[in-house]
Amino acid sequence: MRQPWRVAVVGGGIAGLAAAVRLRDRAPAGTEITVYEQSGALGGKLRTGELAGQPVEFGAESFLMRDPAGAESAAVALARRLGLAEKIVHPTVGQAALVVDGGLRPIPGGTLVGVPGDLDRVTSVARPLAGADTDGGRPLVGPDADVSVGALVRSRFGDEVVERLVDPMLGGVYAGRADDLSLVTTMPALARTARVEHTLTGAVRAAQAAAPRAPGAPVFGTLLGGLSTLIEAAVTASGATVRRDAAVRELTPTDTGWRLTVGPTRDPELVDVDAVVLAVPARPAARLLAGPAPVAAAGVGELDYASVALVTLAVPQPQLPELSGFLVPSTEGLLIKAATFFTTKWGHLRRPDGVALVRASVGRYGEEAHLQRPDADLAATVHRELSAVLGTPLPAPVDGHVQRWGGALPQYAPGHADRVAAARTALRAAHPTLVLAGAGYDGVGIPVCVRSGETAAEEIVTALGGSAR
Repeated sequence: MRQPWRVAVVGGGIAGLAAAVRLRDRAPAGTEITVYEQSGALGGKLRTGELAGQPVEFGAESFLMRDPAGAESAAVALARRLGLAEKIVHPTVGQAALVVDGGLRPIPGGTLVGVPGDLDRVTSVARPLAGADTDGGRPLVGPDADVSVGALVRSRFGDEVVERLVDPMLGGVYAGRADDLSLVTTMPALARTARVEHTLTGAVRAAQAAAPRAPGAPVFGTLLGGLSTLIEAAVTASGATVRRDAAVRELTPTDTGWRLTVGPTRDPELVDVDAVVLAVPARPAARLLAGPAPVAAAGVGELDYASVALVTLAVPQPQLPELSGFLVPSTEGLLIKAATFFTTKWGHLRRPDGVALVRASVGRYGEEAHLQRPDADLAATVHRELSAVLGTPLPAPVDGHVQRWGGALPQYAPGHADRVAAARTALRAAHPTLVLAGAGYDGVGIPVCVRSGETAAEEIVTALGGSAR
């Protein structure tokens, strides 16, 4: 009689936990699932803390409600699976602004991650290059090509559109620069239409039309009680054994699956399993793959990461605009790259005492030296820059928190998707019971990571012989 499957999930972020839930749903009854997390906390970049007596996100704050095709996103579907659908809430204020010449200007509508589909609508913040977006009689991007977002947009709309619109939008998500980021990985919908359309405005409009949204339908959601509730519910639903402070240092293939070397070098623990979901960032994944799958390791090991710090301040009765927040072009010379007015954006966080929660993100790729400042210095700089942008001194904070995320945000260079696809093909051919999942491979955002983990789980079920459910 066959023994129950034993599956190790290496990495306790949302991708790994989504994989564990899907394994529980699809694998045969009795499957043993163990999640190994080298830190003491599950959830990766999902972390709900407390500030001034109320819950606040110290990591990701929300998720997209729809996927690129317009269907329910994987994050919403997972919340529904976990019985959390009724806890989803949406922003009460959706309008954000850009900092231009030291002041706030509303982000123009009709753009796709800052790339305009109508040039007349963006002239309040950027002057498009006249006459450059012409029909050259062929698609903008070749069928198998990838380019940087910045290179494509500069060639069609000029520098100001990149620097004042696209760069701050992408920078808010990736802490990187448009000139270095892959079109295919960071803007897949636009990449698809750019392979057909002859102008960039046409490609933007086609991408928007391919994912229609009902008027007034919410774009983003979060959970009452914080996103850590998603992590807690996933752990419960998965029925997995969770091993915190358990670093997996080595993966060795065996005749029946894999042997994990766990824990310190002086006292290692050896664990045999049938399959592994490797849901850790690219660099540690590459180290673990270097022995059993060096070709795959080379394919994922090239990915670089940006570090950021999130500075949250609790400010008594500030004069804040009716905005969800603002984005900052790097040309403005500020340490802040984005700010969110939590208690304005999210109605469920508003307080009767008028204390506002304001969070600023600092740190761009290549500027990690700025993050070497002490917490108090970072918080003071953020307070000063917020006051300058708002044009009025903010009251002194009554509480604050600095969350540092070292090596948190992947920097997807052009060709990233092809490199990952090749690595996965090589890994699948050599070791079908070892599967990659997470932001290091498929993109950032909670829905993408959930879908990546669930896809990895399905591959494991297939490799081990199919579902008994």
